[in-house]
Amino acid sequence: MQGKVVVLTGGTSGIGEAAAIKLASIGARLVLVARDESRAEATLNRLRKTSAAQAPLHTAHLADLSLVAEARRVAREIAAAEPRIDVLINNAGIICGRRQVTAEGYELTFATNHLAYFVLTHGLLATLLHSTPARIINTASDVHRGAKLDFSDLQSEHGYSGFGAYAKSKLANVLFTSELARRLSGSGVTANSLHPGVVASRFGIPREGQAGDPSSARFLSAHGISPEEGAETIVYLASAADAAQANGQYFNQCRAVTPSKEAQDRAGAQKLWEESERLGGIEYEIKG
Repeated sequence: MQGKVVVLTGGTSGIGEAAAIKLASIGARLVLVARDESRAEATLNRLRKTSAAQAPLHTAHLADLSLVAEARRVAREIAAAEPRIDVLINNAGIICGRRQVTAEGYELTFATNHLAYFVLTHGLLATLLHSTPARIINTASDVHRGAKLDFSDLQSEHGYSGFGAYAKSKLANVLFTSELARRLSGSGVTANSLHPGVVASRFGIPREGQAGDPSSARFLSAHGISPEEGAETIVYLASAADAAQANGQYFNQCRAVTPSKEAQDRAGAQKLWEESERLGGIEYEIKG
């Protein structure tokens, strides 16, 4: 990864920070997208200590990725600042015990965990295509296996449950990845998703303006693997030579596995793509 540029969301804690530190240690230059300035600076300091030769080069951009407008803005900023992007890792995510709606009117979990992936990737895709070979990595979860999307209620207005909304957002990650990979086939840019495992981290802890899910946070703290273990598949997909040709696959423990039946629904993936373009106010130029 010497000299490779990696854009990473959700990189100031948990598996995202663990992946950032590992990638920096093997030569990558990290471009973080973070919500909190103090946490971003703390992570940058850790990265500088990990890779002294790259110390002046790691950077961070601040954005609230629950907002489409912010995802679009930060994508423009990164694209203007970075002539080359070798790897994009969409990793930021939340779980909310009670339903919350963003200022733009979208359910918070869906907006943060899916729309942000979709919109940020759109904004950086031209740079990724210019930087081939390049990789897009989307952090999903095995909880997608219990989910099914209701296209009449993507914003979870009816019968909301925090875990259910989270599971649906992770299904959306896998569907988005498979459709993106299909459309990018032959372009030199690949897209894959992954399950990091059940990880002990800050995930679920309430943040400023976000309810979080304290019960999930307690469970993960008691039963989860370390962030370093959870980051292994992310690092593998970003750096391993034998992962370079993988495209449209779902990984667990650094191996491609079969996702749920719903996650293999091509018509559902296309429908989600079209709806996401509408909600995000964008249109991808690549066509399937």
